[in-house]
Amino acid sequence: MAQNDTSKIEIKDVGRTFPLNTAASTASREFTALKNVNLSIQKGEFLAIVGPSGCGKSTLLDILAGLSKATTGEVLIDGVKVSKPDLDRGIVLQGDSLLSWRTVRKNVEFGLESKKIPKQERRAISDHYINLVGLTGFEDHYPHELSGGMKQRVALARALAYDPEILLLDEPFATVDALTRENLQNELLRIWNKTGKTIVFVTHSIEEATFLADRVAVLTANPGTIRQVVEVDLPRPRFGSDIRSTPEFGHIRHTLWQLLQHGGAHA
Repeated sequence: MAQNDTSKIEIKDVGRTFPLNTAASTASREFTALKNVNLSIQKGEFLAIVGPSGCGKSTLLDILAGLSKATTGEVLIDGVKVSKPDLDRGIVLQGDSLLSWRTVRKNVEFGLESKKIPKQERRAISDHYINLVGLTGFEDHYPHELSGGMKQRVALARALAYDPEILLLDEPFATVDALTRENLQNELLRIWNKTGKTIVFVTHSIEEATFLADRVAVLTANPGTIRQVVEVDLPRPRFGSDIRSTPEFGHIRHTLWQLLQHGGAHA
């Protein structure tokens, strides 16, 4: 998916602190999770975020989603400040977060019901996205009847079904086996290629980030801030290819590895 010059998301001087109260002291202290994060994400871009454990990757995604508020700075989507969750953003978390008492179809239609979409239209939309993630034939199955990878496909279909402009994904494939993870990565790229969504993808895996993204934002250790943004100048489409075995892929992966090795110091 080619990028254009239109900024979809603007992250401006974002910081996030959390109060700390220790038993040894009544004095209030603060933990700084994020500090002075600045980033512009283009419409239709696939941006990955990597960084050391605890560097604030998920906190930043929560702020983008409107689930958490920045202590300082702001996030703008199409020039409008983010203040709360909205249906212009779809969220897929680590673990599937499916409703156990609802079938695959009913899980996918959950957001559509809240938008008061008529039943027949909901059916057509859910059929489309269930097919898109490769789960046709499993519409009436419940989550406990599905594998981990299939559950993640349902979660992705649910996030896509109400047609958000932005997809926010927080390590969505971290809990599945290596082969399933690779298959889901390919599936996600196929979907992105078809839909043109703007995607922000948090991951611990530099290989996953290199394979998926147009650019990779590397966060420092606490407090998390942007150390460097790395361009992933690899040809697309990448799904179904052996691009991971190329010297170019290895070079970018190594660049990210080096940045993470020195992630405690600001660039």
